[in-house]
Amino acid sequence: MTDRVLILDFGSQFTQLIARRVRENGVYCEIYPCTVDPSRIADFGADALILSGGPASVFGEGSPQAPTVVFELGVPVLGICYGQQLMCHQLGGRVDPSDEQEFGRAELTVTDDCGIFDGLFAPGTIEPVWMNHGDRVMALPPGFRVVGTSGNAPFAAIADDERRFYGVQFHPEVVHTPRGAQLLRNFTHKVAGLAGDWTMAAFKDQAIARIREQVGDGRVICGLSGGVDSSVAAVLIHEAIGDQLTCVFVDHGLLRAGEGDEVVSMFRDAYNIPLIARDASDLFLGELDGVDDPEVKRKTIGRLFIDVFQEEADKIKDARFLAQGTLYPDVIESVSFTGGPSVTIKSHHNVGGLPERMNLQLVEPLRELFKDEVRALGRELGLPERLVGRHPFPGPGLAIRVPGTITREKLDILRKADAIYIDEIRKAGLYDVIWQAFTVLLPVRTVGVKGDARSYEYACALRAVTSTDGMTAEYYPFEHEFLRRVSTRIANEVRGINRVTYDITSKPPGTIEWE
Repeated sequence: MTDRVLILDFGSQFTQLIARRVRENGVYCEIYPCTVDPSRIADFGADALILSGGPASVFGEGSPQAPTVVFELGVPVLGICYGQQLMCHQLGGRVDPSDEQEFGRAELTVTDDCGIFDGLFAPGTIEPVWMNHGDRVMALPPGFRVVGTSGNAPFAAIADDERRFYGVQFHPEVVHTPRGAQLLRNFTHKVAGLAGDWTMAAFKDQAIARIREQVGDGRVICGLSGGVDSSVAAVLIHEAIGDQLTCVFVDHGLLRAGEGDEVVSMFRDAYNIPLIARDASDLFLGELDGVDDPEVKRKTIGRLFIDVFQEEADKIKDARFLAQGTLYPDVIESVSFTGGPSVTIKSHHNVGGLPERMNLQLVEPLRELFKDEVRALGRELGLPERLVGRHPFPGPGLAIRVPGTITREKLDILRKADAIYIDEIRKAGLYDVIWQAFTVLLPVRTVGVKGDARSYEYACALRAVTSTDGMTAEYYPFEHEFLRRVSTRIANEVRGINRVTYDITSKPPGTIEWE
């Protein structure tokens, strides 16, 4: 990748959005924590740098600073919010606490033209932007000039065109700044002169070359769940090294209707990828019997998965590598300036612990990609749209969609209800509009009437959300006629459910999954 942008993270909740906007403009970028060794910044070979926002005050004790190399590389630099304040603070300007803070929608008055405004924001116009700051710049460093103001920020946008240093107090990466993505495009394409020619076709070729270089003639084991991430990783690796790859599919008895057979058929028959399929449902469901705590469920499933996976992987001679479908958000969270969330909301199910336990090296060909980019790569590899566009499915499967204790009866009831729900979503042409949709079997029995007789059966909840990356989500606003149709089908066709509800909770405050 010849064009490269480096984003330094100062703790903003929007740093990933900056990366997404840059990549949407066809430019490859990565995020480093602001505490990274300065030599790594220099070695990255960035054509431009972006300094993210953050929660600190530049003059606060222990506040993060930008390494001086940032301003010495001779490449364009864009500071956003805290990044702008930091640029001014370190280059000779002044930042003060503001008597009146600006949070939410604001208006930017454009006072002059500059490189990032070129052809976008004209002097004298007023642009809607999104602010989130308590401090503000009160004096500019030498070489800078003001190009935009707001009600509470006299230097809301600043420019040093000679050094190609720019700063904005607002957040161009969020959708609430309507033309923010175009401003970022101006910075990468017009100011930095980047071509914007990073494509999935190019990434695929480079990824295949890297896999071949890393693996050589070694054998690779891949834990295959049938989800988008592991499937794309498996097909990509197989294209690189062929039969040196063996996939291991563990059926823990917590999959949706027909899912296990579908995975085995696709990878054995359609792709001719060596596959070991292990039905371990009795083991998993036996260990989960009587368990109702969601964290215990997740950890039990994770522990058993590692045990079963290792049993099967040990049968593969000379295996030296373990493939995982790790994505970029996971990588960012583990190395971010803030160190990721301080409180465990819920543990995530993956194959963590296996590399050390089995003395294997990791192959993670998707670790530079966001979820939507993985889908694009899958299409580039020729995977069917039904798989590439599949909704996310958690590693613990239906275990976390049956709050409380799990039984085979409950799982069978849930599978039937969920299949009806997804079928109706597909018939309505809504599957690709929704980020994730599923049914939850509630630990509640309710009185109902079926065929003139009293029934006492379970209630279920339908869940459907829209999202970009799962970090935040809004419930999908189904029409009432759709909900009525689904409710009628489930009550009529699923023995064991007599009441259907719809979950309209957003994330936050709720999570997407119930457990």
